[in-house]
Amino acid sequence: MSQPAPVTPSFPYKLVATDLDGTLLRPDGTVSDRTREALTAATAAGAAHIVVTGRAVPWTRHILDDLGYDGIAVCGQGAQVYHAGEHRLLTSVTLDRQLAGLALAKIEAEIGPLALAASRDGLAGEVLVGPGYAVQGGLLPSLPFTDVADLWAAPLNKVYIQHPGLDDDALTEAARQVAGDLVGVTMAGEGVVELLPLGLSKATGLSLAARRLDAKAADTIAFGDMPNDIPMFGWAAHGVAMANAHEELKAVADEVTTSNEADGIAMVLERLLG
Repeated sequence: MSQPAPVTPSFPYKLVATDLDGTLLRPDGTVSDRTREALTAATAAGAAHIVVTGRAVPWTRHILDDLGYDGIAVCGQGAQVYHAGEHRLLTSVTLDRQLAGLALAKIEAEIGPLALAASRDGLAGEVLVGPGYAVQGGLLPSLPFTDVADLWAAPLNKVYIQHPGLDDDALTEAARQVAGDLVGVTMAGEGVVELLPLGLSKATGLSLAARRLDAKAADTIAFGDMPNDIPMFGWAAHGVAMANAHEELKAVADEVTTSNEADGIAMVLERLLG
């Protein structure tokens, strides 16, 4: 007697949004075979995978190329919607440099001098790094500067700030209290506190990208690990925090999976795929 053909389970989402650092990427910067296979299975079941990262395009492109990723990615904390397959920017939002300068002045008047860096706009926009600023991620390309005037010489997507005495949470809160009416303030990772165009977030860029992919918030599952993923979780139907995630993100997540080192994304996708 012949056996009935197996039933292929339907995948409940049209869009799988993943952060990169601390989420899709393992601590060594790679993506596991298991996670790649789970994402491939989800896309075979009808979903689109979209990368949503705080990294600007120049710091993201090599990762996407290594993944063989040719779709749309949201970069620069939502500022840039990038078509990886065509290597072009679809949308880009820049920071008002006058407001950013005023915000920095107010923050420094409150808590003292900051170490600064900034991400210039564009496909090849340099990351400028000032004296005392500790670049996270080691080998990412950057351009040193000593004159603060150089910071404002070309359009920017964001400004990075570090403080010699305050940790990331305290610096984020202090900057938000003093200058939150001028710029957005978010913490994107260890040592990465950013000043952004007011109102900009990963949710902004993701909603624009989703529209291009004919997907809605109700069709989206999102994975992340840091407070900058909170707006994305607020927009998506289901937010999954990694085990290694910041407590602020875990507090608003719909579920917490295993860590980025233990295939947390794959664990959830495999369950949903049955």
